[in-house]
Amino acid sequence: MAIPILKNWERYFTNNDEGLGSSYERIVLNNKLESICKHFNISSVLETPSFGFTGLSGINSIALAKNGKNITIVDNDEKRIELISKTWKKLSLPVKIEYSNKFSSLPFINNSFDLSWNFSALWFVDDLSIFLKELTRVTSQVILLSVPNRSGIGYISQKILGYKELKKYLKEENILPKNIKKEMKNNGWLLIDSNYIDCPPWPDIGMPKEKFLKIFGLSCLIKKKEHKPMTIMDYYGDKDPDFPEKMMSHFWFEKKAPKLIKTFWAHHRYFLFIPEKRIRK
Repeated sequence: MAIPILKNWERYFTNNDEGLGSSYERIVLNNKLESICKHFNISSVLETPSFGFTGLSGINSIALAKNGKNITIVDNDEKRIELISKTWKKLSLPVKIEYSNKFSSLPFINNSFDLSWNFSALWFVDDLSIFLKELTRVTSQVILLSVPNRSGIGYISQKILGYKELKKYLKEENILPKNIKKEMKNNGWLLIDSNYIDCPPWPDIGMPKEKFLKIFGLSCLIKKKEHKPMTIMDYYGDKDPDFPEKMMSHFWFEKKAPKLIKTFWAHHRYFLFIPEKRIRK
């Protein structure tokens, strides 16, 4: 859940260090998006909401842009939009960024995008039903929705530690799979794939391991060593070409773990939808 990022998200724009967890997560997500784009021959992509619970905001679609996709991002914070724009500009990548207050109205005509998607962001939407109706309206081929795994021990532990903030700042009902499936079905979209994703060999603690262990009085388990910053931005800036390979060295657990284990260990789940009319054709 990483509730603190609600207050400190801006710092990642000056210090891109996201740590191993988020770095691994980004590469696994990139691979999933790449496979979807290849399968459906995607050329235009909408990401909204763009703000989730992963370090540097607004960079989830950069890999798609580097592969030639036309990217549009919608965010609800004008300061964040400004910083996201600067980040993309540093990489000399084109992107369109629009503002929407509560995501209840998307400023696009029908079927503007081949693919629309978001990651760990649905609980920032004011009204899930209205938002998904809008998202399906502007999308022609496929929608990918990824949410935190509420059955995961990491999520459960973070919920216990941050229960009051969860209730105050987030709409947990928006990430309930049954609610998402119901709304998408009502909008005429068919669920064609659903699975767990982002399931590395470590739990989803949502904070530096040092802080996590300290909370439970286990600071003695921390091995003192020099901290090495880790950010996917070095890879995107052509400074660390081996970054994906290094992250995928941890993929063995996600690849081999049975679904029952992933139910309690994976950090996220995804749901992939296409229009029902496409099946009827």
